[in-house]
This record gives sequence, structure tokens and C-alpha cells, in this order.
Amino acid sequence: MNIAVIFAGGIGSRMNIKELPKQFLKLHGKEIIIYTLEHFECHEDIDGIVIACVADWIPLLQELIEKYNLKKVLDIVPGGGTGQESIFCGLAAVKRRYGNDNVVLIHDGVRPLINEKTITACLDCVKKNNNAVTVAPVVETIIRVDEEERIKDVIKRSECLLARAPQCFHLNDILAAHDRAKADNKDEFIDSASLMRYYGHSLATVRGPVENIKITTPMDFYTFRALYDARENEQLESV
Repeated sequence: MNIAVIFAGGIGSRMNIKELPKQFLKLHGKEIIIYTLEHFECHEDIDGIVIACVADWIPLLQELIEKYNLKKVLDIVPGGGTGQESIFCGLAAVKRRYGNDNVVLIHDGVRPLINEKTITACLDCVKKNNNAVTVAPVVETIIRVDEEERIKDVIKRSECLLARAPQCFHLNDILAAHDRAKADNKDEFIDSASLMRYYGHSLATVRGPVENIKITTPMDFYTFRALYDARENEQLESV
């Protein structure tokens, strides 16, 4: 089975909002996380969705799941204190419900500009390579600096890609990496790709849409709004 694991554990501190987590901000009356979930709900090859959410906001999320009739969401579990912990909570829920022999697509709840083509490409890549990490090209110059922030090196953009999501693995592989990290007291991995690479896995990449941004700041939200409206207008013009 192919199970989407959506983590929505952030509290929106970089969005300058006092109470509402960023995943529940609305665009045109619909919450960001619903835009995200609908991509996986509507994909014919996704068999189920598990969400790790801020514990206090699970009741609201459950209401939204019912409101938008998302039938594939079969489990919502409390997230952890870090992104790494939240992902593990979601993965553990998949194991409890579906067993160990599944493919998981790990995705940010605040990355709503994913598309069907990328999800399909990730699933195809997992079949061939046992994993898939969605990436996008680097469009700015990347530099390496020293402790005083003086430039040490200018890195070739042709050798760099931006790691994005979904990041897809066989469940037993990614859970084994989490178990090793727990045993080693390592909880600083920024994403699943970093965790898997640290423990020796060779990772394959899938080119995703450049606009597949993570919404963590007000500027990101305005970018999302502009990109979403542009997509909608393009569809209307093509009718």
C-alpha cells in the first residue's frame, strides 16, 4: 500500500500569528492543510493518509476532515516536539494500522502546491530505487562561509538541488533509520532525506515543481496565494 504521512506539527512562530497554527490559515475560505491533503486524497494510487498534528488542534482538524469529506484520512495522531519526532509518530501510526510492508510518502502539511504528476513520479521512483526524494533546481548562488561569515567557497549551482517533499521510502527502511537515531540520541535531522543519508542509504531524486514551496513565513503565504490564483486563472482561460 502507498500511505501519505502528513506532518502538521508547527505552531506558526515565523508567521507572526499568535494562536492559529500556519497549517490552518485560509486561502479563499479553505485551510492550507486541506489544499495539501486533497492532492493525496484525489490521487488514485494513494491508499490512505495519516496525519501527525499539534495535539491541541486535532479536534479542529477532525472537523475539517469531515467538512471536506476526506475519506482516505484514517488516522490523526499527536505530533512530537520536533519535526523528526512528528514524522516518527506518523510512521508508527502507519505501522500500527497497516503493518510494516508499505511505501510511505512523507509530506509537509504546509506544502500545498504539490501536484499529481510529482506524486506519481515519486511512486514510480520508489519501485525502481526503493526511495524517492523530491527536489527542485537551485536558482540562486550558494556560498559557504566561515565562523565570521566570510565567504570560503562559491558552490556550483549545477551540483546542487533543493530537497523538498514528498520524500518516499519503504516503511521498514525509514523506521529502522529512526530507531538508529533514537539509539544514537540524534534528533537534529532536518528531514527524512538527511536521516536516511546519514545512515548510509543511497537516495534517488525526482524533479518536482519549483513552486512546491513550504509556507513558513508571511511572504511564503503571499507567494502561495499568487501561484494558486495564477493556476486557477490559467485553468479558466483554457476552458
